[in-house]
Amino acid sequence: MNMENFLSILIFSPLLGILVLAFVPKTKEDTIKIIGFIATLPAAVFSIVAFIQYLNGANLALLAEKVNWVQFGRFEADYLFAVDYEVGVDEFSLIMVVLTSVVASLAAIASIHIKKEWKGYFMLFLLLEVGMLGVFTAQNLILFFIFFEVTLVPMFFLIGKWGYFDKEKAAYSFLVYNGLGSAILLIVIMILFARTGTSNIEALKFFMNNEGGELIAPISEAAKFGMLVALMVAFGVKLPIFPLHTWMLKVHVEAPPSIVMIHSGILLKIGAFGIIRFGMGIFPQQFKEIAVVLAVLGVINLLYGAFLAFIQSDFKMVLAYSSISHMGIVLIGLAALNEAGIQGAIFQVVSHGLISALLFFLVGVMYERTHTTKIDNLGGLAKGMPLTAGFLLAGAMASLGLPGMSGFVSEFMAFMGLFKEMPVLAAVGALGIIMTAVYLLRAVLGMTFGKAEREFAGITDLKAVEMIPVFALMGLIVLIGVYPTLLSEPLTSTIETIMQGIGG
Repeated sequence: MNMENFLSILIFSPLLGILVLAFVPKTKEDTIKIIGFIATLPAAVFSIVAFIQYLNGANLALLAEKVNWVQFGRFEADYLFAVDYEVGVDEFSLIMVVLTSVVASLAAIASIHIKKEWKGYFMLFLLLEVGMLGVFTAQNLILFFIFFEVTLVPMFFLIGKWGYFDKEKAAYSFLVYNGLGSAILLIVIMILFARTGTSNIEALKFFMNNEGGELIAPISEAAKFGMLVALMVAFGVKLPIFPLHTWMLKVHVEAPPSIVMIHSGILLKIGAFGIIRFGMGIFPQQFKEIAVVLAVLGVINLLYGAFLAFIQSDFKMVLAYSSISHMGIVLIGLAALNEAGIQGAIFQVVSHGLISALLFFLVGVMYERTHTTKIDNLGGLAKGMPLTAGFLLAGAMASLGLPGMSGFVSEFMAFMGLFKEMPVLAAVGALGIIMTAVYLLRAVLGMTFGKAEREFAGITDLKAVEMIPVFALMGLIVLIGVYPTLLSEPLTSTIETIMQGIGG
C-alpha cells in the first residue's frame, strides 16, 4: 500500500496502452481490441487492491503524493503562488476510483460493438480513463481542472466519430455546455487562487472556514456565496440539474453504448463529486443557505425526469430521462444536510453508476441484434433473447429501488434524510419514486413481453464475452444492496468531516 508513486502509476497506467497501440498497425483489429482491454486492467487491479487493503486497516494518507510543480510571484524568501502536483485519496474518492476503473474495464469489453477505426477509438478511450482517474484523485483545484478538461476532448471525438445518426450535433452540444461549465469553474478557481495563494483543497477549506487564516486579499461573505452559486452552475451542467440538462439527452441517444456506459456511469458523477467535495467542503456555511433551493431543484429533477421518461417511445430516451430523475435523488440527499441524506446521496452516485452502466450495456446488445431501441419494435424480446430480457428486468428492478439491490439503499436513505428536515418537499418528491416504477416497468415489460412486431427466433442471446460485464455489474448491484456496510463503513469519516463543516 505504501508503494512509492502508487497513485500516479494507477492514474497514468492507461497511457502505457496508448503507447503500445501507437506501434500496432490499424489493420490488426483483434490485437488492438485485446490491448485496449488489457490496458484498462492495471488501474482496476490497483484500485481494488487499495480498497481491500483499506478495509483491512491500511492508512490512505500513505498514498498521498506531492511534487513541486509551478511557482511564481517571488516575495522575499518565498513564492507567493505555487501549484504542486498533489494526488491522494480519502474514502469517498477511493470508492469513485474503484467505480471508474471497473466501469472503464467493462466498457472496454462493451466496445466489441464498435464498427470502425479501433486504434483511434481505444487511444481516445484510454486517455478518457486517465482524465477520470485524475479528477477523483487530484488534491488541488488546478490539477482537478486539468484532468477535468482532459475528459472533455476524447469524449467529444468518441461521440462525434463513433456515435449514431446525429452524432456531430450531440458532440458539439456536449462540448458547448461542458465548456461553459468549465469556464465558470475556472473563474472560481482563479479567484480563490488569487485571494488565497493556494489551490490545495484542504488549505482552501481552512481559509474559507477559519477567521485566522491569512489571505492575500480578503473574501467577503457575498463573494463566497457568489462563488458557491457559480460552482453549483458549473457542476450542475455536469450532473445535470434542470434546466441545464438538454445536452445530456442527445449524448445518451447518439453516443455508442460503451461510451454512454462511461458517460452515465462516471462522467455525470463528476458533477455530484464536485458539489460534495468543493461546494459542501469549501463553502459549507453558504451551502446551508441554498439547501432549500437545492431540495426544490432535486424534486423538480426527480419529477420532471420521471414524467418525461413515461411518455418516451425510445428506450434510450427512457434511460436518459431516468438519469436526470435519479440525479434528483443526489440533490435531495445533499439538501437534507444530515448524515442519512448525505450518505444516501453518495450511495446514489455509486449505485446509479453501476445500474446505468448495466442498462446501457444491455441496450447496446439489443441494438446490435435488432438495429432498433424503439419499445414497440422490441415487443416479445423475451422469446428470442431470454437472458437479455431477464437481466434487463433485473436492472430495471434495481433502478426503481427494489429491496436487496443498491438502488433501494440509496433512495431510502436520501428520502429518510429529507423527510427529517423538509417533510412536505419529501412527500412531493416521493411521487417520483412511484413514477420510476411505472415508467421502467412500462418500458421493460413492453419490450420483453409486449406484442411481438417481429420474429426473434434467429437472434442470438448474450454471448460469453458479453456475460462478463452483465454478471460483474449485477453482482456489484446485489452485493451493495444486500451488504451496504461495504460502502457505509468507509464513508463514515467522509460524512463526519462534511457534518463538522456544516455544523451538524
